[in-house]
Amino acid sequence: MKVRLLLGLVVAMVVAVGIWPAPAGADPFKGPPICSSAGVAVSGSHGNLTIRGNAYVPGHKTLRVRGNLWVAPGACLDAFTKGTVKVAGNVVVGKGAVLALGCTPQSIGPVPPCGNTTTKDVVGGSILADRPLTMYLDGDTIGGNVISNGGGPGLHGTFLNFPVKDNTIGGNLVIQGWRGGWVGSIRNTVAGNVVFSNNKSVADPDSNEVQTNDISGNLVCRGNSPATHVNPDDGGLPNTVAGRKIAQCAKL
Repeated sequence: MKVRLLLGLVVAMVVAVGIWPAPAGADPFKGPPICSSAGVAVSGSHGNLTIRGNAYVPGHKTLRVRGNLWVAPGACLDAFTKGTVKVAGNVVVGKGAVLALGCTPQSIGPVPPCGNTTTKDVVGGSILADRPLTMYLDGDTIGGNVISNGGGPGLHGTFLNFPVKDNTIGGNLVIQGWRGGWVGSIRNTVAGNVVFSNNKSVADPDSNEVQTNDISGNLVCRGNSPATHVNPDDGGLPNTVAGRKIAQCAKL
């Protein structure tokens, strides 16, 4: 897959209209911090939007992007709140950047800021990440693909999670080459293929969980360490796959 070419084409499309620098004060509607600092609140309607530094979507606000949203290299967008994000185009995540989008009762804890609510964040196009530090994708509706190539804090860096949970994805889900604490694909509905390859962790034997997904295409898992697996202790169930289950995922 020509992931880097695809990312380059989409990045070239993004013309920044709004730029949000860091830092700023905390906000009472913000949930547990995802970014290294609170950053600034971002909401309202934009054409194309570039996030620089740290920013977050307040729990009582809506962020609408009529074009593309770019999280610049090293930046962080924390929408792990009750706020709403709607992007008509693509979301592009740069090297070392963090995207936290959406929140469900099953999100990372100990207490998700959305409580028992599932947010309704929508990306009309694709989410394309080139060497991100991490992403938190929970309960989102994505019209196109989710593709993440490389990145992470490294095998001996800060422990970070990379959860992709409870999303509806209209295209393919590809997570490849991430190095960090824990990464997994859980309870996603994917209209295309799922490719989970060369993701590595030495910090968590439960990393690389691929479970309880409903996949209309193929499920391909190669070169992951630990090997991809279903974890019943975490409520995991086998995946429903209309196509083929290949390599490490042959029995998942």
